[in-house]
Amino acid sequence: MMEEQVILVDKNDKPIGKIGKLEAHQKGLLHRAISVFIFNSKGEMLLQKRALHKYHTPGLWSNSACSHPRNNEIIKLAAERRLKEEMGINCDLYFAFSFLYKADFDNGLIENELDHVYIGFSDQTPKPNPLEVGDYRFINSSDLAEEIKEKPHNFT
Repeated sequence: MMEEQVILVDKNDKPIGKIGKLEAHQKGLLHRAISVFIFNSKGEMLLQKRALHKYHTPGLWSNSACSHPRNNEIIKLAAERRLKEEMGINCDLYFAFSFLYKADFDNGLIENELDHVYIGFSDQTPKPNPLEVGDYRFINSSDLAEEIKEKPHNFT
């Protein structure tokens, strides 16, 4: 199976090429990404704990789903696809904002993304894909803020 590719972009999200996902993270090249945040009817956010075999940030708590759109894939549809693939949830997603994000990891990889953020609302019980997700939970914003303050190393 060929390695999944990411879409290289400039700071205005104009595609400028494609490259293997791992190579993009080894070289720290700017690429398009998606992040999904799901909230239940109590206003709690769905977090996932990344599977332990993931090549970066394994075992850390993260947003509901995240990934990279495929070549010629509509960004919103990529977000919906990854939410289904990672958490087994189908729901309407709404574009919130985009931002540039860069982070260096202990293993030498570099995340350099133009991230498109989507939010959705669902009370479905997640059915996480064990290849992607080690655990999940819902948490309210004040408890999440407190946990991140006390144990930032547990979060992406």
